[in-house]
Amino acid sequence: MISVIIGIIFIAFTVFSVLPSCSLNWGADVIAFLKGAAPVLTAFLGLILLFIGAADIKDKNEAKKEEREAKAKSEN
Repeated sequence: MISVIIGIIFIAFTVFSVLPSCSLNWGADVIAFLKGAAPVLTAFLGLILLFIGAADIKDKNEAKKEEREAKAKSEN
């Protein structure tokens, strides 16, 4: 429950800090950060997705192999 409250507080602060009418006016800085971080983030997510896809293919191949072995044992 405390994490939900803290999360709401953080989101409210974020919204308040990027509004042009507030004293912080961090909106332009946030946009500049997002523009710089987007290519790095997409490259990182692409690597993670590659690893997940490779692990999924490996798991499917192992499951097929185990299924064939179980089928062979049941036939004997």
